[in-house]
Amino acid sequence: MHVVAVLALPGVVPFDLATPLEVFARVSLEDGANPYEVRVCAASATVEAGAFTIRAPWGLDALDDADTIILPGCADVTTPIAPEVIASLRGAAERGVRIASICSGAFILAATGLLDGLRATTHWVAAELLARWYPQITVDPEVLYIDHGHLATSAGAAAGLDLCLHLIRRDYGSAAATMAAKLSVVPLEREGGQAQFIVHEQPPVPRGATMEPLLRWLEESVAEDLTTRKIAAHAGMSIRTLNRRFREQTGTTPLQWLHRARVRRAQYLLESTAVTVDRIGGQVGFGSPTAFRDCFKRVVGTSPQAYRQAFRSAPAEASGDHRPTPELDRRAARRVR
Repeated sequence: MHVVAVLALPGVVPFDLATPLEVFARVSLEDGANPYEVRVCAASATVEAGAFTIRAPWGLDALDDADTIILPGCADVTTPIAPEVIASLRGAAERGVRIASICSGAFILAATGLLDGLRATTHWVAAELLARWYPQITVDPEVLYIDHGHLATSAGAAAGLDLCLHLIRRDYGSAAATMAAKLSVVPLEREGGQAQFIVHEQPPVPRGATMEPLLRWLEESVAEDLTTRKIAAHAGMSIRTLNRRFREQTGTTPLQWLHRARVRRAQYLLESTAVTVDRIGGQVGFGSPTAFRDCFKRVVGTSPQAYRQAFRSAPAEASGDHRPTPELDRRAARRVR
């Protein structure tokens, strides 16, 4: 059982506190079991949380058994962090515990010194203050979250949800994270300057738009050798008209859209199969292993092999096409409360 300890400090932001409680509680593996045990911990028996007071069932000693510690933000970032909290977090880091902050929780993590020399993020409103107080940290306010493996930080509010889904994906793969995302009624991936390992979603296309049938065909044809000329011929229009209408409705070009679709398909195959990286590149339509690796690195921010090592949580059959089944939706239904 993977223990997630959510640390509630005085003035904890209720939204930040509730996010990991809900998201990790919604995880379900193929056998229906939830692999996480979530604990709310605090340095005192009760904690003020905005409009209400919470009673934490666990103390700081519960951090000793944690595999992951989540630090929700606090309303007043100038509130000093108790020395015993700092000591507990540093001790946890020394034991190899993963520590992640949500929103202004980055100030708590920064106070421990663990982020020194690293890149981090927080709510854009507080980013300048975090950079001024902790100049040893490279603060990036343009991303949803940043994951260093053992330490992670997220931007404000809903970005904490993105980070939690990312951690679930790291721990148990995309199927488990997808189910948690479905139950939270959010996309598993979204736009916003994502950290490495995250591919941008394609720009949404309005239902009924003239490009919609063409986009469906492109999704189904990622393995084919497609050029702008071939795409235009299938659409029954000139290359110039295709490019103009495509950009009007998707914000990008046909080939750029196709490259992202290929990378998304490759990500799924890297996570769910044991097919070699070079073969996957061919299966999703890249003409050479070099072209595949270059495009994957440009879109995702890392190599296909590194991505597989990060997200392939269990052995898979060395065969071709493994798609999610309706069982995901049936298991999701059992988790709705």
